[in-house]
Amino acid sequence: MTTMPISHSVLIKNGTIVGADNQKKIDILIEDGMISALGSDLAEAKKTEVIDADNLLIFPGLIDCHVHFREPGLEHKETMATGAAAALAGGVTTVCEMPNTIPPTVTVAALADKVRRASAPTCDIRFFFGATEPIHLQTLRELWTGTSEELQRLKKNCCGLKLYLDDSTGDQKAPHGVIEEAFKLCAELKIVVVCHCEDHETNQMESGKRKVESDPAVHSLRRPPESEVKSIEYALSLAKKYGTHLHVAHLSTKDGLDLIRAAKKTGVNVTCEVAPHHLFLTVDDYKTLGTLAKMNPPLRTREHQEALWAGIADGTVDCVSTDHAPHTLDEKHSDDPMKAPSGVPGVETMLPLLLTAANDGKLRQSDIVRLCFENPNHIFNLGKQEIAQGAPADLILVDPKKEWVIKGKELHSKCGWSPFENWKMTGKVISHCPH
Repeated sequence: MTTMPISHSVLIKNGTIVGADNQKKIDILIEDGMISALGSDLAEAKKTEVIDADNLLIFPGLIDCHVHFREPGLEHKETMATGAAAALAGGVTTVCEMPNTIPPTVTVAALADKVRRASAPTCDIRFFFGATEPIHLQTLRELWTGTSEELQRLKKNCCGLKLYLDDSTGDQKAPHGVIEEAFKLCAELKIVVVCHCEDHETNQMESGKRKVESDPAVHSLRRPPESEVKSIEYALSLAKKYGTHLHVAHLSTKDGLDLIRAAKKTGVNVTCEVAPHHLFLTVDDYKTLGTLAKMNPPLRTREHQEALWAGIADGTVDCVSTDHAPHTLDEKHSDDPMKAPSGVPGVETMLPLLLTAANDGKLRQSDIVRLCFENPNHIFNLGKQEIAQGAPADLILVDPKKEWVIKGKELHSKCGWSPFENWKMTGKVISHCPH
Protein backbone atom coordinates (compact mmCIF):
# COMPACT_ATOMS: atom_id res chain seq x y z
CA MET A 1 0.00 0.00 0.00
CA THR A 2 1.24 3.49 -0.84
CA THR A 3 0.46 7.02 0.31
CA MET A 4 -0.53 9.43 -2.43
CA PRO A 5 1.67 12.54 -2.42
CA ILE A 6 -0.17 15.71 -1.49
CA SER A 7 2.52 18.37 -2.07
CA HIS A 8 1.90 18.53 -5.84
CA SER A 9 -0.81 17.68 -8.34
CA VAL A 10 -2.08 14.12 -8.80
CA LEU A 11 -4.59 13.02 -11.41
CA ILE A 12 -6.51 9.83 -10.68
CA LYS A 13 -7.85 8.56 -14.00
CA ASN A 14 -10.77 6.21 -14.69
CA GLY A 15 -11.52 5.31 -11.07
CA THR A 16 -15.00 4.44 -9.80
CA ILE A 17 -16.20 6.48 -6.83
CA VAL A 18 -18.35 4.47 -4.42
CA GLY A 19 -21.05 6.54 -2.76
CA ALA A 20 -23.72 5.63 -0.24
CA ASP A 21 -26.29 5.49 -3.05
CA ASN A 22 -24.42 4.83 -6.29
CA GLN A 23 -21.14 4.36 -8.13
CA LYS A 24 -19.68 6.69 -10.74
CA LYS A 25 -16.64 6.40 -13.00
CA ILE A 26 -14.74 9.69 -12.92
CA ASP A 27 -11.34 11.44 -12.94
CA ILE A 28 -10.12 13.30 -9.85
CA LEU A 29 -7.51 16.07 -9.90
CA ILE A 30 -5.80 16.69 -6.57
CA GLU A 31 -3.69 19.81 -6.03
CA ASP A 32 -1.91 20.51 -2.74
CA GLY A 33 -4.07 17.99 -0.91
CA MET A 34 -7.38 19.39 -2.18
CA ILE A 35 -9.73 18.09 -4.85
CA SER A 36 -9.60 20.80 -7.51
CA ALA A 37 -11.64 19.07 -10.23
CA LEU A 38 -13.89 16.11 -10.91
CA GLY A 39 -14.92 15.06 -14.38
CA SER A 40 -14.33 12.95 -17.46
CA ASP A 41 -11.06 13.03 -19.40
CA LEU A 42 -9.48 15.71 -17.24
CA ALA A 43 -6.34 17.16 -18.82
CA GLU A 44 -3.05 16.68 -17.02
CA ALA A 45 -0.48 19.40 -16.46
CA LYS A 46 3.22 18.84 -17.12
CA LYS A 47 4.13 18.10 -13.52
CA THR A 48 1.01 16.14 -12.66
CA GLU A 49 1.49 12.58 -11.43
CA VAL A 50 -1.05 10.31 -13.12
CA ILE A 51 -2.52 7.27 -11.35
CA ASP A 52 -4.41 4.86 -13.58
CA ALA A 53 -7.34 3.73 -11.39
CA ASP A 54 -9.13 1.70 -14.06
CA ASN A 55 -10.81 -1.27 -12.35
CA LEU A 56 -10.19 0.34 -8.95
CA LEU A 57 -12.77 1.63 -6.47
CA ILE A 58 -12.42 5.02 -4.78
CA PHE A 59 -13.91 5.32 -1.30
CA PRO A 60 -13.90 8.33 1.00
CA GLY A 61 -11.43 7.76 3.82
CA LEU A 62 -13.37 5.50 6.17
CA ILE A 63 -14.25 6.20 9.81
CA ASP A 64 -13.85 3.72 12.66
CA CYS A 65 -15.85 5.24 15.49
CA HIS A 66 -14.64 2.80 18.16
CA VAL A 67 -10.94 2.09 18.72
CA HIS A 68 -8.58 1.65 21.65
CA PHE A 69 -5.08 2.83 20.75
CA ARG A 70 -3.87 2.24 24.35
CA GLU A 71 -1.73 5.38 24.65
CA PRO A 72 -0.89 6.65 27.21
CA GLY A 73 -0.11 3.97 29.78
CA LEU A 74 -0.44 0.78 27.75
CA GLU A 75 2.00 1.37 24.92
CA HIS A 76 3.25 -2.23 25.06
CA LYS A 77 -0.09 -3.17 23.45
CA GLU A 78 -0.44 -0.33 20.93
CA THR A 79 0.54 3.30 20.38
CA MET A 80 -1.18 6.06 18.48
CA ALA A 81 1.48 5.73 15.78
CA THR A 82 1.06 1.96 15.32
CA GLY A 83 -2.72 2.18 15.62
CA ALA A 84 -2.80 4.96 13.03
CA ALA A 85 -0.59 2.91 10.69
CA ALA A 86 -2.95 -0.05 11.01
CA ALA A 87 -5.96 2.18 10.39
CA LEU A 88 -4.49 3.76 7.25
CA ALA A 89 -3.43 0.36 5.89
CA GLY A 90 -7.07 -0.68 6.25
CA GLY A 91 -8.45 2.41 4.51
CA VAL A 92 -9.51 4.12 7.76
CA THR A 93 -8.38 7.76 7.89
CA THR A 94 -10.42 8.88 10.91
CA VAL A 95 -10.89 7.10 14.24
CA CYS A 96 -12.69 7.83 17.51
CA GLU A 97 -10.57 6.64 20.42
CA MET A 98 -11.92 5.48 23.78
CA PRO A 99 -11.10 6.88 27.25
CA ASN A 100 -9.95 3.75 29.12
CA THR A 101 -6.24 4.49 29.01
CA ILE A 102 -3.85 5.24 31.91
CA PRO A 103 -4.75 7.82 33.00
CA PRO A 104 -8.33 7.67 31.72
CA THR A 105 -9.62 10.57 29.64
CA VAL A 106 -11.71 12.11 32.41
CA THR A 107 -9.90 15.42 32.84
CA VAL A 108 -9.02 18.33 30.58
CA ALA A 109 -5.34 17.61 31.17
CA ALA A 110 -5.73 13.99 30.04
CA LEU A 111 -7.61 15.03 26.90
CA ALA A 112 -5.03 17.70 26.12
CA ASP A 113 -2.25 15.14 26.48
CA LYS A 114 -3.96 12.79 24.03
CA VAL A 115 -4.55 15.58 21.52
CA ARG A 116 -0.86 16.47 21.76
CA ARG A 117 0.19 12.85 21.23
CA ALA A 118 -2.12 12.57 18.22
CA SER A 119 -0.50 15.50 16.42
CA ALA A 120 2.12 13.22 14.82
CA PRO A 121 0.07 10.32 13.34
CA THR A 122 -1.32 11.00 9.87
CA CYS A 123 -4.66 9.43 10.80
CA ASP A 124 -7.25 11.89 12.18
CA ILE A 125 -7.73 10.76 15.81
CA ARG A 126 -10.69 12.10 17.82
CA PHE A 127 -11.32 11.23 21.46
CA PHE A 128 -14.22 10.24 23.69
CA PHE A 129 -14.42 11.67 27.19
CA GLY A 130 -15.15 9.28 30.06
CA ALA A 131 -17.00 9.60 33.37
CA THR A 132 -17.12 7.53 36.55
CA GLU A 133 -17.62 10.36 39.06
CA PRO A 134 -19.75 13.54 39.22
CA ILE A 135 -16.61 15.72 38.90
CA HIS A 136 -15.98 14.21 35.46
CA LEU A 137 -19.38 15.40 34.28
CA GLN A 138 -18.67 18.87 35.63
CA THR A 139 -15.42 18.86 33.69
CA LEU A 140 -17.29 17.79 30.54
CA ARG A 141 -19.70 20.70 30.99
CA GLU A 142 -16.77 23.11 31.32
CA LEU A 143 -15.16 21.63 28.21
CA TRP A 144 -18.35 21.98 26.18
CA THR A 145 -19.33 25.45 27.36
CA GLY A 146 -15.91 27.03 27.95
CA THR A 147 -15.03 30.03 25.83
CA SER A 148 -11.25 29.95 26.11
CA GLU A 149 -9.30 29.20 22.96
CA GLU A 150 -7.78 26.10 24.57
CA LEU A 151 -11.11 24.59 25.61
CA GLN A 152 -12.59 25.28 22.20
CA ARG A 153 -9.60 23.59 20.57
CA LEU A 154 -9.97 20.52 22.75
CA LYS A 155 -13.73 20.36 22.24
CA LYS A 156 -13.17 20.08 18.47
CA ASN A 157 -11.15 16.94 19.15
CA CYS A 158 -13.76 15.39 21.47
CA CYS A 159 -16.52 13.36 19.79
CA GLY A 160 -18.75 12.45 22.74
CA LEU A 161 -19.05 10.77 26.13
CA LYS A 162 -18.36 7.06 26.67
CA LEU A 163 -20.05 5.26 29.55
CA TYR A 164 -19.36 1.72 30.67
CA LEU A 165 -22.46 0.22 32.25
CA ASP A 166 -20.42 -2.75 33.47
CA ASP A 167 -16.76 -3.57 34.06
CA SER A 168 -14.49 -4.06 31.09
CA THR A 169 -10.89 -3.22 30.25
CA GLY A 170 -9.84 -0.20 32.28
CA ASP A 171 -12.32 -0.51 35.16
CA GLN A 172 -14.40 2.45 33.97
CA LYS A 173 -17.81 1.19 35.14
CA ALA A 174 -20.01 4.16 36.04
CA PRO A 175 -22.45 4.07 38.99
CA HIS A 176 -26.16 4.52 38.27
CA GLY A 177 -26.24 8.06 39.66
CA VAL A 178 -23.47 9.20 37.34
CA ILE A 179 -25.08 7.44 34.39
CA GLU A 180 -28.41 9.20 34.83
CA GLU A 181 -26.77 12.59 35.36
CA ALA A 182 -24.68 11.98 32.25
CA PHE A 183 -27.78 11.37 30.13
CA LYS A 184 -29.34 14.53 31.52
CA LEU A 185 -26.25 16.66 30.90
CA CYS A 186 -25.64 15.32 27.41
CA ALA A 187 -29.24 15.96 26.40
CA GLU A 188 -28.83 19.56 27.53
CA LEU A 189 -25.53 20.07 25.71
CA LYS A 190 -26.41 17.86 22.70
CA ILE A 191 -23.53 15.44 23.28
CA VAL A 192 -23.72 11.87 22.03
CA VAL A 193 -23.58 9.25 24.82
CA VAL A 194 -21.92 6.01 23.75
CA CYS A 195 -22.78 3.11 26.04
CA HIS A 196 -21.08 -0.22 26.57
CA CYS A 197 -24.29 -2.05 27.41
CA GLU A 198 -23.89 -5.00 29.76
CA ASP A 199 -25.73 -5.45 33.05
CA HIS A 200 -23.44 -5.77 36.07
CA GLU A 201 -25.82 -7.78 38.27
CA THR A 202 -26.59 -10.30 35.52
CA ASN A 203 -22.91 -10.80 34.74
CA GLN A 204 -22.03 -11.14 38.40
CA MET A 205 -24.73 -13.74 38.94
CA GLU A 206 -23.71 -15.82 35.92
CA SER A 207 -20.01 -15.53 36.74
CA GLY A 208 -20.71 -16.73 40.27
CA LYS A 209 -22.07 -19.98 38.85
CA ARG A 210 -18.83 -20.62 36.94
CA LYS A 211 -15.93 -19.51 39.11
CA VAL A 212 -13.41 -22.19 38.09
CA GLU A 213 -13.41 -22.87 34.37
CA SER A 214 -10.73 -23.79 31.84
CA ASP A 215 -12.86 -23.53 28.69
CA PRO A 216 -12.63 -20.04 27.10
CA ALA A 217 -16.15 -20.51 25.70
CA VAL A 218 -17.49 -20.10 29.24
CA HIS A 219 -16.78 -16.39 28.85
CA SER A 220 -19.88 -16.14 26.66
CA LEU A 221 -21.94 -17.85 29.37
CA ARG A 222 -20.62 -15.55 32.07
CA ARG A 223 -21.79 -12.51 30.05
CA PRO A 224 -25.02 -13.83 28.48
CA PRO A 225 -27.27 -12.15 25.90
CA GLU A 226 -29.73 -11.26 28.66
CA SER A 227 -27.08 -9.01 30.19
CA GLU A 228 -26.83 -6.85 27.07
CA VAL A 229 -30.58 -6.76 26.56
CA LYS A 230 -31.28 -5.63 30.14
CA SER A 231 -28.63 -2.94 29.88
CA ILE A 232 -29.94 -1.66 26.54
CA GLU A 233 -33.44 -1.45 28.05
CA TYR A 234 -32.04 0.70 30.85
CA ALA A 235 -30.07 2.96 28.51
CA LEU A 236 -33.07 3.39 26.21
CA SER A 237 -35.26 4.37 29.17
CA LEU A 238 -32.84 7.18 30.02
CA ALA A 239 -32.55 8.30 26.40
CA LYS A 240 -36.34 8.47 26.21
CA LYS A 241 -36.64 10.24 29.57
CA TYR A 242 -34.15 13.01 28.76
CA GLY A 243 -34.13 13.09 24.96
CA THR A 244 -30.46 12.15 24.85
CA HIS A 245 -28.78 10.82 21.73
CA LEU A 246 -27.80 7.30 22.77
CA HIS A 247 -25.33 5.32 20.68
CA VAL A 248 -25.12 1.64 21.61
CA ALA A 249 -21.60 0.31 21.16
CA HIS A 250 -20.73 -3.13 19.73
CA LEU A 251 -24.29 -4.48 19.64
CA SER A 252 -24.15 -8.27 19.72
CA THR A 253 -27.64 -9.72 20.32
CA LYS A 254 -30.85 -10.28 18.39
CA ASP A 255 -33.08 -9.07 21.23
CA GLY A 256 -30.93 -5.98 21.74
CA LEU A 257 -31.28 -5.18 18.05
CA ASP A 258 -35.06 -5.66 18.28
CA LEU A 259 -35.20 -3.20 21.18
CA ILE A 260 -33.31 -0.59 19.17
CA ARG A 261 -35.42 -1.17 16.08
CA ALA A 262 -38.61 -0.67 18.09
CA ALA A 263 -37.21 2.39 19.89
CA LYS A 264 -36.33 4.05 16.60
CA LYS A 265 -39.88 3.58 15.38
CA THR A 266 -41.21 5.41 18.44
CA GLY A 267 -38.85 8.36 17.95
CA VAL A 268 -36.17 7.60 20.55
CA ASN A 269 -32.88 9.20 19.48
CA VAL A 270 -30.81 6.02 19.33
CA THR A 271 -28.15 4.72 16.97
CA CYS A 272 -25.97 1.63 17.14
CA GLU A 273 -22.87 -0.06 15.81
CA VAL A 274 -21.79 -3.66 15.29
CA ALA A 275 -18.24 -5.00 15.26
CA PRO A 276 -16.69 -7.26 12.61
CA HIS A 277 -15.92 -9.95 15.19
CA HIS A 278 -19.63 -10.28 15.98
CA LEU A 279 -20.48 -10.31 12.26
CA PHE A 280 -17.89 -12.91 11.25
CA LEU A 281 -17.25 -15.04 14.36
CA THR A 282 -19.50 -17.06 16.68
CA VAL A 283 -19.12 -19.13 19.84
CA ASP A 284 -18.06 -22.01 17.58
CA ASP A 285 -14.78 -20.19 16.96
CA TYR A 286 -13.60 -20.66 20.55
CA LYS A 287 -12.58 -24.17 19.47
CA THR A 288 -9.81 -22.87 17.23
CA LEU A 289 -9.13 -19.40 18.67
CA GLY A 290 -9.34 -20.09 22.40
CA THR A 291 -8.73 -16.90 24.41
CA LEU A 292 -7.97 -14.99 21.20
CA ALA A 293 -11.76 -15.00 20.73
CA LYS A 294 -12.39 -13.38 24.11
CA MET A 295 -13.93 -9.89 24.05
CA ASN A 296 -16.68 -7.87 25.75
CA PRO A 297 -19.48 -8.29 24.90
CA PRO A 298 -18.55 -11.86 24.03
CA LEU A 299 -19.15 -13.92 20.93
CA ARG A 300 -22.72 -15.13 20.41
CA THR A 301 -24.45 -17.98 18.58
CA ARG A 302 -25.17 -17.96 14.86
CA GLU A 303 -28.76 -16.85 15.52
CA HIS A 304 -27.51 -13.55 16.91
CA GLN A 305 -24.95 -13.17 14.13
CA GLU A 306 -27.63 -13.60 11.46
CA ALA A 307 -29.82 -11.04 13.21
CA LEU A 308 -27.00 -8.46 13.05
CA TRP A 309 -26.67 -8.97 9.31
CA ALA A 310 -30.43 -8.52 9.00
CA GLY A 311 -30.09 -5.29 10.97
CA ILE A 312 -27.55 -4.05 8.45
CA ALA A 313 -29.88 -4.97 5.59
CA ASP A 314 -32.90 -3.13 7.02
CA GLY A 315 -30.97 -0.07 8.19
CA THR A 316 -31.38 -0.59 11.94
CA VAL A 317 -27.60 -0.92 12.30
CA ASP A 318 -26.06 2.50 11.70
CA CYS A 319 -22.33 1.78 11.81
CA VAL A 320 -19.75 -0.94 11.57
CA SER A 321 -16.82 -0.17 13.87
CA THR A 322 -14.12 -2.45 15.14
CA ASP A 323 -13.72 -1.96 18.89
CA HIS A 324 -10.03 -2.37 17.97
CA ALA A 325 -8.66 -3.51 21.34
CA PRO A 326 -5.16 -5.00 21.05
CA HIS A 327 -3.43 -7.04 23.74
CA THR A 328 -0.14 -8.90 23.47
CA LEU A 329 -0.16 -12.60 22.66
CA ASP A 330 1.48 -13.33 26.01
CA GLU A 331 -1.41 -11.61 27.77
CA LYS A 332 -4.04 -13.39 25.70
CA HIS A 333 -2.43 -16.80 26.25
CA SER A 334 -3.01 -16.69 29.99
CA ASP A 335 -2.93 -19.99 31.88
CA ASP A 336 -6.33 -19.02 33.30
CA PRO A 337 -8.67 -18.29 30.35
CA MET A 338 -10.97 -16.24 32.56
CA LYS A 339 -8.07 -13.91 33.42
CA ALA A 340 -6.98 -13.38 29.83
CA PRO A 341 -7.82 -9.77 28.83
CA SER A 342 -10.84 -9.19 26.60
CA GLY A 343 -10.40 -7.55 23.23
CA VAL A 344 -9.20 -8.16 19.68
CA PRO A 345 -7.48 -6.00 17.06
CA GLY A 346 -9.50 -5.14 13.96
CA VAL A 347 -9.02 -1.66 12.50
CA GLU A 348 -6.87 -2.92 9.60
CA THR A 349 -9.10 -5.85 8.65
CA MET A 350 -12.56 -4.20 8.80
CA LEU A 351 -12.68 -3.05 5.19
CA PRO A 352 -11.23 -6.25 3.68
CA LEU A 353 -13.78 -8.32 5.61
CA LEU A 354 -16.63 -6.11 4.41
CA LEU A 355 -15.38 -6.09 0.81
CA THR A 356 -15.19 -9.88 0.89
CA ALA A 357 -18.70 -10.03 2.33
CA ALA A 358 -19.87 -7.70 -0.45
CA ASN A 359 -18.35 -10.06 -3.02
CA ASP A 360 -20.35 -12.84 -1.36
CA GLY A 361 -23.58 -10.81 -1.58
CA LYS A 362 -24.04 -10.17 2.15
CA LEU A 363 -24.08 -6.39 1.65
CA ARG A 364 -23.38 -3.85 -1.09
CA GLN A 365 -20.20 -1.84 -1.57
CA SER A 366 -22.33 1.29 -1.13
CA ASP A 367 -23.41 -0.04 2.29
CA ILE A 368 -19.78 0.18 3.39
CA VAL A 369 -19.83 3.93 2.71
CA ARG A 370 -23.07 4.29 4.65
CA LEU A 371 -21.86 2.23 7.62
CA CYS A 372 -18.23 3.33 7.77
CA PHE A 373 -18.37 6.93 6.59
CA GLU A 374 -21.71 8.63 6.13
CA ASN A 375 -23.45 7.55 9.35
CA PRO A 376 -20.52 7.79 11.82
CA ASN A 377 -19.61 11.17 10.33
CA HIS A 378 -23.12 12.45 11.00
CA ILE A 379 -23.63 10.78 14.39
CA PHE A 380 -20.40 12.10 15.90
CA ASN A 381 -20.37 15.43 14.07
CA LEU A 382 -16.88 14.79 12.69
CA GLY A 383 -17.16 17.28 9.84
CA LYS A 384 -15.64 15.03 7.19
CA GLN A 385 -16.44 15.89 3.58
CA GLU A 386 -17.45 13.62 0.75
CA ILE A 387 -15.36 13.28 -2.39
CA ALA A 388 -16.24 16.59 -4.03
CA GLN A 389 -14.60 19.56 -5.69
CA GLY A 390 -13.08 21.88 -3.08
CA ALA A 391 -12.95 19.18 -0.41
CA PRO A 392 -9.78 17.76 1.15
CA ALA A 393 -8.47 14.75 -0.74
CA ASP A 394 -9.31 12.25 1.99
CA LEU A 395 -9.82 9.12 -0.06
CA ILE A 396 -8.60 5.58 -0.64
CA LEU A 397 -8.03 3.43 -3.71
CA VAL A 398 -9.18 -0.17 -3.45
CA ASP A 399 -8.59 -3.14 -5.71
CA PRO A 400 -11.88 -5.05 -5.26
CA LYS A 401 -10.50 -8.20 -6.90
CA LYS A 402 -7.17 -8.44 -5.07
CA GLU A 403 -6.95 -11.80 -3.32
CA TRP A 404 -4.78 -12.11 -0.23
CA VAL A 405 -4.57 -13.87 3.12
CA ILE A 406 -4.62 -12.20 6.54
CA LYS A 407 -1.38 -12.77 8.44
CA GLY A 408 -1.21 -11.11 11.84
CA LYS A 409 2.55 -10.60 11.68
CA GLU A 410 2.16 -8.68 8.42
CA LEU A 411 -0.40 -6.26 9.85
CA HIS A 412 0.60 -2.92 11.35
CA SER A 413 -0.85 -3.19 14.85
CA LYS A 414 1.82 -3.55 17.52
CA CYS A 415 0.13 -6.66 18.92
CA GLY A 416 0.99 -8.67 15.79
CA TRP A 417 -2.00 -11.02 15.60
CA SER A 418 -5.55 -11.23 14.29
CA PRO A 419 -8.58 -13.40 15.13
CA PHE A 420 -8.96 -13.73 11.36
CA GLU A 421 -5.56 -15.36 10.84
CA ASN A 422 -5.30 -17.16 7.47
CA TRP A 423 -8.70 -15.93 6.29
CA LYS A 424 -8.78 -15.43 2.51
CA MET A 425 -9.81 -11.92 1.51
CA THR A 426 -10.98 -10.45 -1.79
CA GLY A 427 -10.39 -6.69 -1.86
CA LYS A 428 -7.49 -4.64 -0.57
CA VAL A 429 -6.50 -0.99 -0.07
CA ILE A 430 -3.66 -0.17 -2.43
CA SER A 431 -3.26 3.56 -1.79
CA HIS A 432 -4.61 6.32 0.39
CA CYS A 433 -4.52 10.09 0.43
CA PRO A 434 -4.52 11.41 4.03
CA HIS A 435 -6.81 14.28 4.98
